[in-house]
Amino acid sequence: MKPFKFKQFDIQQSPDVFRVGTDGVLLGALASVDRAAKVLEVGTGTGLISLMLAQRNLNAVFLGLDIQIGAVELTRKNFRNSVFSGRLKNIHQDFKTFESKDTFDLIVSNPPYFEESDSGKDKIARQTVELNFRELISRIPSLLSVRGVFSVIIPVEEGVDFIGLAKEYHLFLFRRIQIKGIEHSKVKRLILEFSLREGDVEDSELVIEKSPRKYSDQYLELTKEFHVFSK
Repeated sequence: MKPFKFKQFDIQQSPDVFRVGTDGVLLGALASVDRAAKVLEVGTGTGLISLMLAQRNLNAVFLGLDIQIGAVELTRKNFRNSVFSGRLKNIHQDFKTFESKDTFDLIVSNPPYFEESDSGKDKIARQTVELNFRELISRIPSLLSVRGVFSVIIPVEEGVDFIGLAKEYHLFLFRRIQIKGIEHSKVKRLILEFSLREGDVEDSELVIEKSPRKYSDQYLELTKEFHVFSK
């Protein structure tokens, strides 16, 4: 497969690892990384999100986990070939059994969100076979620093349940971005951010395309430091 080229790094891809997609780009561009010193990514895939976050925060160090050895090897290659390589590490690890003496200022994930089916396509990366939402959320509080942020992107249909589950584990929503694929369409994705402190929720909206195959000014501005847009 051809690499996906960004302005400051390339992403090598593989048929066996979930490819670069809009969800990952959005989370990489929008997750609250500015004040983070230590970042954990759960389920790195190609390494795209950590690389985007490393570009946005030049001081943070990153640890990525993935249960698929093929994804781990691919991410390591992409990390190694980037200018941010000294701050990026990726390990073969099941998040359900992950332990750390450190806490993290940002924990970020583009988690699996389809219920298990007979389809083999992207089974681990996109079906809740190895990690469901409760398993993900329940581990976060013990790994998050006092002022840390937990940031995810999920389908809008899962939003209410995800927020409710998070509250069970004393994770409180403080930022919600509603994402529309095209102007005047329904919301299809949510970026949700949680902290250990209860407070007000900041709501906003992002439109990806103003018309079919024409990016919105909002999306172009958001991703201008990453995407190589053809003229």
